[in-house]
Amino acid sequence: MSPARTEFDVPATVESLDLVQDRFGAWWETLGIDDVRLRFGLETAVTEIAGNIVEHTRRTDHEAGRRYTVELDVTEQELVAVLTDNGMPADVDLAAVTMADPDQEGGRGLALAIAALDRLEHRHEGGRNIWTLACSR
Repeated sequence: MSPARTEFDVPATVESLDLVQDRFGAWWETLGIDDVRLRFGLETAVTEIAGNIVEHTRRTDHEAGRRYTVELDVTEQELVAVLTDNGMPADVDLAAVTMADPDQEGGRGLALAIAALDRLEHRHEGGRNIWTLACSR
């Protein structure tokens, strides 16, 4: 684990999105990286994936509540965010994602995340959806 790594857990609620952005900003300030492109790309993607988790994850175990974890880290090669939720398996084909038509209200989150990142991966493992987001340095 690098000294610049941070991890936090939040409920999958709309209110958590502000906390995720605040925690991202605080983490970014510790890095000493002045590349606005990197910050904008990763922050946009984290926000979009967190928003999708809040909007789309479903649980069969309602007592446990929907939650997700955000891990932020930096290496010599890349900036990485891993978002893990306790939702049902997300049926996602990242290779088939396209941008929504301009007149549609939604459907842009994954397309924006893909455009902002160098790498976006999704898998369902151990009862969790795991999203890995990375921007090369």
